[in-house]
Amino acid sequence: MQEKRQLNAVSKWWKPQGFSQKKPNLMIRSQIMREIRHYFDDQGFEAVETPILQICPVIDTHIRAFGTDLRGVDGQIKAKRYLQTSPEFDMKKLLVAGQDTGLDKIYQICPVFRNAEGSKRHRCEFTLVEWYRTQADYTDIMCDCEGLLRACAKACEVTHLKYKAYQCDPFQEFERLTVVEAFERYADIDLVAMLDDVDLFRQKVRGLGLHVAADDAWDDLFFRVMDDKIEPNLGMGAPTFLCDYPIAMAALSKPKDEDPRFAERFELYVCGIELANAFSELTDADEQVRRYHVEMDEKERLYGERYPLDEEFIEALRYGLPPSGGIALGVDRLVMLICGVDDIADVLWCE
Repeated sequence: MQEKRQLNAVSKWWKPQGFSQKKPNLMIRSQIMREIRHYFDDQGFEAVETPILQICPVIDTHIRAFGTDLRGVDGQIKAKRYLQTSPEFDMKKLLVAGQDTGLDKIYQICPVFRNAEGSKRHRCEFTLVEWYRTQADYTDIMCDCEGLLRACAKACEVTHLKYKAYQCDPFQEFERLTVVEAFERYADIDLVAMLDDVDLFRQKVRGLGLHVAADDAWDDLFFRVMDDKIEPNLGMGAPTFLCDYPIAMAALSKPKDEDPRFAERFELYVCGIELANAFSELTDADEQVRRYHVEMDEKERLYGERYPLDEEFIEALRYGLPPSGGIALGVDRLVMLICGVDDIADVLWCE
């Protein structure tokens, strides 16, 4: 009975009275969608479309996908496929395919799907804008982010992005903060010293008053500190690029040349909300396969599932992915921040 009541409550989004209250947000959403396309078209990016059904939906340990059976005309199961959690693999294949024809900047606005998610800031189906540049790295993508956020804010005639009681000015200089600096500033933890010492890391995290379980892995401790001590402080006043993650936290990212213990990865934060995730792309096929196995082994340990390797993606890397930077930015969250609302449902056409 409880489940039935919850389903009935969800279904009421279509009632005219409630819908009319959020329609102004949806008009802003439409304006933002137009501005995103205009921004990338004006910057010389090519809009692309890739399949939603994928062989391998994700490498990241903690992102879980929706699976389905691919059947032939005879009704027999031919293969397993997954709804995309990101169009990343196919977009990188396009960069390989198009490198002799000038296809060096591409973008895509598309639905993506992630299982086991749901909150006022999460939906199992949401919208990403994902873009890539060849002969570029994550610092070039940072510049794209600055331009895009300012263009969307200007088009919607807002001076600040807002979430709850917090404000962020996208027209100020964006903060660039390394993960090591953030751990030192907000948690008083020397993360470099923790990289190879999970026992010491447990001790430090416990000292912060956070729960620590006996079987917590290194990344469990990392995310607990991030969630409680660091993320709530990011993107306040001005947007923050949190960059240079430990290499174990960046399965698809290029290691930093000066310190391969860390990766050329950043996340963009506004008002404490993660808005985007970006990399200087890993182009080493052998290293990518190695990381795939590490991530899948951990996924199987934690969740009892693993996804097949996309052999075509690895073959494309071996053929030669140019040096590239890429990013996925959450459109729904961007709309939330521009509208100043706290619930992602308030910026979705259908719930």
